[in-house]
Formats: sequence, C-alpha cells, structure tokens
Amino acid sequence: MPRPFLFLAATLPAFVAPAFARDYRLTLVAPNADLAGQVVAFALPADAPRPAALRNSAGQPVALQTDPDGTARFIVATQKSGEPLAFTLTTPPTAAPAAPSASDSAFSTAPKPAPAGVAIAPDAERNGDLRISVAGQPALFYRIDHDAAPRSDIKPEVLRAGYIHPVFSPAGHLVTDDYPSNHVHHHGIWAPWTKTGFQGRSPDFWNMQNKTGFEDLVAVDHTWSGPVHGGLEARLRSVDLSAPTPVTALNSTWQLTVYDVPGTTTPVRMFDLTVTHAAATTDALQLPQYHYGGFGLRGSGAWNGPGTAARFLTSEGITDRIKGNDSRARWCYLGGAVNPAGGLAGTAVLGHPDNFRAPQPVRVHPNMPYFSFVPQQLGAFAIEPGKPYVARFRFIVTDGAPDAAFLDACWRAYAAPATPTLTPL
Repeated sequence: MPRPFLFLAATLPAFVAPAFARDYRLTLVAPNADLAGQVVAFALPADAPRPAALRNSAGQPVALQTDPDGTARFIVATQKSGEPLAFTLTTPPTAAPAAPSASDSAFSTAPKPAPAGVAIAPDAERNGDLRISVAGQPALFYRIDHDAAPRSDIKPEVLRAGYIHPVFSPAGHLVTDDYPSNHVHHHGIWAPWTKTGFQGRSPDFWNMQNKTGFEDLVAVDHTWSGPVHGGLEARLRSVDLSAPTPVTALNSTWQLTVYDVPGTTTPVRMFDLTVTHAAATTDALQLPQYHYGGFGLRGSGAWNGPGTAARFLTSEGITDRIKGNDSRARWCYLGGAVNPAGGLAGTAVLGHPDNFRAPQPVRVHPNMPYFSFVPQQLGAFAIEPGKPYVARFRFIVTDGAPDAAFLDACWRAYAAPATPTLTPL
C-alpha cells in the first residue's frame, strides 16, 4: 500500500489590528447543573483588540486562542450550577524584558516550568508518528507509519495507520493498546465498519485479517498548535478487497482537537474527535444490524481478562460489563489498574447528542478491555451518496476511580456549551 502523505502546517492567525480597539465584557449565563471542561467559542468582534487577551472576574489571565476565521476559544474548567461567569476581552499587556536568572543559563539544572498549551510534532523515535503534547507532556500519538509492527508475528494484511495510540493519562499512565495478541486488528482508538454491504458484496473493513477490506490513512492535511488547543485533520479510505479490482467504498475525514484544560477538580486530558464517512461512489454502503463496528476503544493490555480486570462505567450507572453490553449510554468509561497498589486510570468517551440514534448502544466485550458505540445495533441503515455520516466524541482521560458526577458535568458541557454574551465597555 502507498505510504500516506503528511503535510504539517502550524496555523498562524493573520490578525489585522483595528484602528480603534475596544474592550468587551463576556458573560456566561448560570447553568442549571454543574459543567466541567467547557469549550467556549465566540466570534471575535471586528473592533476587538488583535491580538486579544482574556481575564476572569479576578483579573487573572485566561488562555485564549483565535483561529484565522476569527473564532476565539477558551476553556472554563468548572462552572457551578447557578453561577454566572464574567470575563474581560482586552489588549494583552506589554511584557517587559525579563532579567536574566540562574535558570536561564545553558548549564543550569534548575527545573523550568512546563509550557502551557498544546503542541503537535512528528516524533523521530516513533517513525514520524504525530506526538501531541499538553503542557509539555505527551498526551497521545496519531499513527502515521503504516509499516511499523510491534512484533514479528503481525501479518502484513493487518498493518495500517490513521488511528490514535498510545494515549496517556495526566500522570503518564498508558490507557490504550495496539495490535493486541488476542485481537491483532484492534488499534487504540479507530473507527472502521464491520458487517457491510457494498455493490452486492460484503467487505469487512474492521477485521482486516479476513482480507475482504481495509481502512487506512491517505494523508494528514493540516496540523496546528496553540495555547488552548491543537490537533490535526486527516483523510482515510475504506477499500473493498472482495471486488475483482479493489474499490474505495468510503472516503473519511478525522478532525482531532486536543485541549489544555487546567484547573478541573479532577486533572484531565481532553480531546474531541469528529469522524465523517462519505460514499466514494454512486453506491451506498449498507450497514446491516450488527453488534459492533463503527468506533472502537481498546484499553491497556494490562486489563485483559473477564470480570473486573477492566473497569467499566456507563452514564446510566452500569458497572457490570455483561449488563452494560447492548445498553444505551451518553458516555462509557473504560479503565483499570496501572500499578501494583491498584491505582486506576482510564478513558471516558462522551457521545454527542447530535450523533445518529443518540444515545447510541454500546458493545462492551465480556473478557477484553474494549467497547464500541454501535448505532446499527438498533437496526440497519446506509451511508448514501451525498449524505455523509458524522460521529462526534469527546474523550476524558483521568487518573483514579471514575467519578460519575464529574463525567456527567463534562458531558453536559460537551452537549450544550455556553454561548457568551459580549457587551462593549
């Protein structure tokens, strides 16, 4: 298979300062329930300062990032029920040159503060896979190298790129697996379809070892870094190998956005994934009723085994993986022990309420650390020409036992983030 094309481009907004900039007050109305990890977006007014700075009601700076189209974003770590919030959009202070200190010396061993924000760059030690760091620490990698195999027993037909692995908790614990020996076609966070119908055939893009289909990376078209968020946009394809000549059935895009979220009651790594599947021909991809496929999260290999080897929790309070299987959930958590003392880490995946058939059913595996959001459990549907299928998820990676109240607050913030009111000052 051809290697994917990689294009790296850091987005540098081209701001044009208004002749007479004015400050603004931003107000968030009081919610009727707690919110956590809220991404607040608004259109930067034409007469606002450029670049602009944001301060909270106590006068403390709040990281603000403005995209080239003028959309500004910032993070509200926590907003309590009944609590309105106010911010001031203003001109950044002019920084005075800092006096040299001992820590500035090239020979100094004094620790330096971790850089805030999100940075993305190729990692030479991982064959160019894209490393996304938050506050200077690796948060996750996006797989670029199609050919690298972790073991000699990996067959070429299951090699692929275009997925997320590894993912790390805020404390640095690994929470995903790749090419696990008992299901070698599983890959961290990935999103191909399983049971399908296409042009009278039945390609399987999930179980690539069956050689009837595959999903793989085509190209990374865009990357960006910033004080609030960073990420990438990538293209993938799902190819039917059961045809006399291989034919692409779906063209897909991934938009991955990773956030720096300081100040939450529970430290988090937070990122959003939007997957869009579009028919690549004039024929629809049929998706019969089936129990898995379309999205998957594979947890750490240390959590293999039945029972409580892996910890599950759904938004409906279900912890039994057997009872959780086939249930519908707004979010689902998968975690497990990360040290001999029994310390935990894991990932909650929040499904957006606009997702097809939300809240979607979940496939929770009985003896492997894996689950899938599966709308086709509720019946067949199709991805038709001109009608793309869009799935949106937010990932909350934490250390410690899962906190259902906190994850509910995260889901509410994802489902309906506040739109600020801007008032000129």
